[in-house]
Amino acid sequence: MSLIIGLSVVIVAVDGAHPRVLASERGQDGAALPFGAFDPDQHRTFELALRGWVREQTGFQLGYVEQLYTFGDRDRETPGATLSDMGADTRIVSVGYLALTPQAEHLPDGFEAHWRGWYRHFPWEDHRQGCPAIITDVIAPLLRTWAAGRSDHWQRASSAFGLDSHPWSDEAVLERYELLYEAGLVDECARDHGLPTPGFDLGVAMSSDHRRILATAMGRLRAKLRYRPIVFELMPPRFTLLSLQRMVEALLGQALHKQNFRRALDRAGLVAGTGQKESSTGGRPAELFCFVRGERKAALAPGLSIPLLRH
Repeated sequence: MSLIIGLSVVIVAVDGAHPRVLASERGQDGAALPFGAFDPDQHRTFELALRGWVREQTGFQLGYVEQLYTFGDRDRETPGATLSDMGADTRIVSVGYLALTPQAEHLPDGFEAHWRGWYRHFPWEDHRQGCPAIITDVIAPLLRTWAAGRSDHWQRASSAFGLDSHPWSDEAVLERYELLYEAGLVDECARDHGLPTPGFDLGVAMSSDHRRILATAMGRLRAKLRYRPIVFELMPPRFTLLSLQRMVEALLGQALHKQNFRRALDRAGLVAGTGQKESSTGGRPAELFCFVRGERKAALAPGLSIPLLRH
């Protein structure tokens, strides 16, 4: 058996209230994250290889990048999902990366990649308007049937999806997806095991295990918002406090308490007014702020306090 070290990347941008990821269509396998092989003879580091072939495949220049996780499960690849020249006895170990960009840039003509809303793949993760109906009307009944007679299964399911008075954890994205996969409720499970496609829509499937990789990136980013000022990698140099709040809400999939969020920003000292006003809106001009890097490195600065709005 031959071994290929692949590099996959979740490139995130937020367009207004819509978090988006860069992906390309791979026929019947669905959308695929940017992916390429690491060649030790040509590439000095993983990150340099990643930046190079992302630019070649998508025309996109990566900015902020961090290593996410290593995905090496046997039989994780489906035909045509990643590298067209890999043989049947090839095993791929994929090193996942998370990349952030301040805007969903227009991509050059001639490239297959395009921006896709990440809630298309995880519709149960958006709680900005309260618990989505897909959980109460579809997922909860299906999981009850799956867990019938197995209390430990239902305990896991109710805890993961905030059922039976369990609190919702916005960081448990991967746990929820893997539970749905285990229960046979997502299209990837049927595809991987040669079973009929489920008769209900639980998000748009992706090639190979790319929806699992995306879930890992979403959970990582949501968690990191709380202990590192990573959200400012997605913001323009000047922004209003409302646009910053909307950015955080879009990523978390939860609504924030406006006054408490602004008080927390004041206490943390992460932003400062510029004295400039936004003039593009039809209402009262809002003050523009900037991220305060100060003398300490941004990587060591604290994250945001997240005062959630209780529905």
